[in-house]
Amino acid sequence: MWYVYFLKLSNNDIYVGSTNDLKRRESSHQSGRVTSTKTHLPAVLKSYVAVETEAHARQLEDYFKSGSGKAVALKRLIRASRATEKP
Repeated sequence: MWYVYFLKLSNNDIYVGSTNDLKRRESSHQSGRVTSTKTHLPAVLKSYVAVETEAHARQLEDYFKSGSGKAVALKRLIRASRATEKP
């Protein structure tokens, strides 16, 4: 399986990435080994989508980084989980 994942960074930005090993990649982010997120730790895994192929994951990652994809992700995959968060 491949995963497209969404991290909420300490500056409230959303980072979108893809990987075939979600636990390893999340650990890489948390330990500061990812250049694009290391200055905005901690990063919280907010959501992910699992797909069968790398090609599909890369396409979804590109989509979720686009304007309309960001809107869909925020509305359906990220902010939807706020109902379960504590203030």
